[in-house]
Amino acid sequence: MKLTPSPGIYAQKAFTLLEMTVVILVLLTLVKIGFISSNKMDEWRLGRAASETVRSVYSGQRMYLADNPMTNVTDLTNELIIPYLPNKVTVMPTVKSLTGNALSIIVNVSPPVINAGTGLAYDPSGSTQDSLWDVGE
Repeated sequence: MKLTPSPGIYAQKAFTLLEMTVVILVLLTLVKIGFISSNKMDEWRLGRAASETVRSVYSGQRMYLADNPMTNVTDLTNELIIPYLPNKVTVMPTVKSLTGNALSIIVNVSPPVINAGTGLAYDPSGSTQDSLWDVGE
């Protein structure tokens, strides 16, 4: 009579190469999705910071015009608005573009807009319907 060992004694469960490859591919895909969404979050943070800055400049502009009702909006300058900005700032705040450039704010229009460097309003998407940095338009 021939005795055969039970398969449970000597057989060990192990991951196959195919299973490990699939798990690694799934993990890499999740990491890639994380990086992509991280870039979108960075863009969102920049847009949020820009809107808060423009909103504070707009508030300062409104307060100045309330104190000086005979002044036209087109006559406003940074120097006139700065004392009315929150947090006692001494220079006009700037915002950072998606490429990292510092952009100024045009204060002689109401509401103020972010200067694209050419005197035109900065809007990285080019569409006024998507709400991406459309602050002030």
